[in-house]
Amino acid sequence: MAEIKWDGVGDRIFETGVDHGVLYVRDDTGKYPQGVAWNGLTTVTESPSGAEVTPQYADNMKYLNLQSAEEFGATIEAFMYPDEFAACDGTAEIAPGVFVGQQNRATFGFSYRTKVGNDTKGQDYGYKLHLIYGALAAPTEKSYTTINESPEAMTFSWEVSTTAVEVPGYKPAAQVVIDSTVVPPEYLAAVEDILYGTSTGTPKLPTPAELIALEEAAGA
Repeated sequence: MAEIKWDGVGDRIFETGVDHGVLYVRDDTGKYPQGVAWNGLTTVTESPSGAEVTPQYADNMKYLNLQSAEEFGATIEAFMYPDEFAACDGTAEIAPGVFVGQQNRATFGFSYRTKVGNDTKGQDYGYKLHLIYGALAAPTEKSYTTINESPEAMTFSWEVSTTAVEVPGYKPAAQVVIDSTVVPPEYLAAVEDILYGTSTGTPKLPTPAELIALEEAAGA
């Protein structure tokens, strides 16, 4: 039996930061065929809900616990958003430069990256890719304030709910996370080529089934 040891060299791992945001508006076939950069991304707050336990009683004692379905939600904050996000925010352009709100909101996919650090390599230890499916943005308030002696850039914020998609061999899910410190480099590179595009390939959001097939092809 190996003895448990705490805080060994290289084992002090932490997560920080958010970058490489990409928006993928879903098309009529349910795919996410065209990704665009989300510049100015400042915060992504993941807010899972559900998974609540309901106790069941029999014979004057607790018989079992039943757990409700879990849902994935998030809050996205940014200084600005891509033009393509207007459809997701319920805005339509009725003439060049003229916009009308309160329209149907398009469903979208979203990916972003968080840094993984440790005590030996700092923030350069690795990162995680977060892939979000079936996202729908809810209306949120926008606060415009006067410019004063301490000006600050306005921050936009959206509450996001999701609808889970099929994951072969597992329960449906709305989020997939890929850890660069664990998966093989060739698999990670292949996924990033799909997410961010190449000189010959359009960036898109792969489905969980496509990720699994890619992993099997790479022998991961």
